[in-house]
Amino acid sequence: MSQKITVAVAGAGGRMGREVVKMVLEDPELALVAAIDTSAGPVDAGTLVGKPDTGVFVSAVLADALAACRPDVLVDFTNPKSAMPNTETALAYGVRPVVGTTGFTPEQIAELDKQCKDKGIGGLIAPNFSIGAILMMKFSAMAAKYFPHVEIIEYHGDQKLDAPSGTSIKTAEWISEARQELRQGNPNEEEVIEGARGGYYNGFRIHSVRLPGVFAQQEVVFGAFGQTLKIRHDSYDRAGYMPGVNTAIKKIMNVTGMVYGFEHFLD
Repeated sequence: MSQKITVAVAGAGGRMGREVVKMVLEDPELALVAAIDTSAGPVDAGTLVGKPDTGVFVSAVLADALAACRPDVLVDFTNPKSAMPNTETALAYGVRPVVGTTGFTPEQIAELDKQCKDKGIGGLIAPNFSIGAILMMKFSAMAAKYFPHVEIIEYHGDQKLDAPSGTSIKTAEWISEARQELRQGNPNEEEVIEGARGGYYNGFRIHSVRLPGVFAQQEVVFGAFGQTLKIRHDSYDRAGYMPGVNTAIKKIMNVTGMVYGFEHFLD
């Protein structure tokens, strides 16, 4: 690559944001040109990851940072409330958004796709950047063709804001593409406690567990006469997402329109 891809990071002071900053600084094909965080203060972005003296100082205002440096890509790992306006701000400045924050509606994704195409640039919204998680979803979709009775159990820490997770929703979408809607369980079943059976999606259920000490796990359970099949993925460290984020930054340079799902970037 003859010219470095310039990158801005929104939520740079957060746990995922710091991993992105570190990854960008360590890749000779990428250049960190902006870091945005409302609470980190005007410090050198490198101090967030033990690499001081980068010359890039954390900004509190996204629009100001993008206007000043006009990066190629904005990586956003903030929160569901900020993700949509941040993505629209990036597109307004002609910056390609790579978003790991979940909570977008289909209508919002369609609107962002239009904005991307109007600007002639690409963007990515990915519920999960883990290659292992993508394979878990792919295998679950394959299994659903033969095991139509299925439930999803996803586990995250108690500070996660959205439920169910974007990964579980994406998994459910893939399963639904391979399986006709089938209302499972006894037709006369009754929830003695409301919500005990989990969230309803296309005939099956999604259960969200939120506990301290949990990072990110998902189990897809299939049932049939005399047997069960469980497909599970466990994440233990945020660094495990960085190869996917790195790939997305580089591939988004040759995309037009908003892409939903990191699986589209896997060869």
